[in-house]
Amino acid sequence: MLQLVSPSFHLKEEYLSFYTEWEKSGEKMIPWVIEQNPHPFEQMLQFLQDHAEGKNLPENWVADSTYWLIDETNRVLGVVNIRHSLSEFLLNSGGHIGYGIRPSERRKGYATKLLALSLQKAKELGIDRALVVCDEDNAGSFQTIVKNGGIADNDFVEEDGVVVKRFWIQI
Repeated sequence: MLQLVSPSFHLKEEYLSFYTEWEKSGEKMIPWVIEQNPHPFEQMLQFLQDHAEGKNLPENWVADSTYWLIDETNRVLGVVNIRHSLSEFLLNSGGHIGYGIRPSERRKGYATKLLALSLQKAKELGIDRALVVCDEDNAGSFQTIVKNGGIADNDFVEEDGVVVKRFWIQI
């Protein structure tokens, strides 16, 4: 049974395992929030809580809520970051929802479930129509978004030439 939970101290060891695995993979950490240093852990939790409440945000940032996807053993399989509104940057290439699955747990359907559960959380935050994006070369995310009802919108080309595929999902 998979579920989304708010970050908490009682899942510290599971989250640190998730973080360390991703760090060792050398891959870019997605969503951005997992780049946040988890040491000291309590400070990271406060950072996430502040962001959810819209406190202490950098200029031009919006409030965002982070959830961890866990299984029945409390293993952290993935992380999602849901932005409560869209800035110009997010409208172009960030979207409402950013998510990632730990490297050893990919290709098992977890991303599809994570996005589906995230859409429910987004609805609870008052989002009726969510923008979800992925890089053009990310076939897995492309399929995940489409499986969750994503309707293609215009692509966005970043300054470095990366093409961002943009999709809207009616919740």
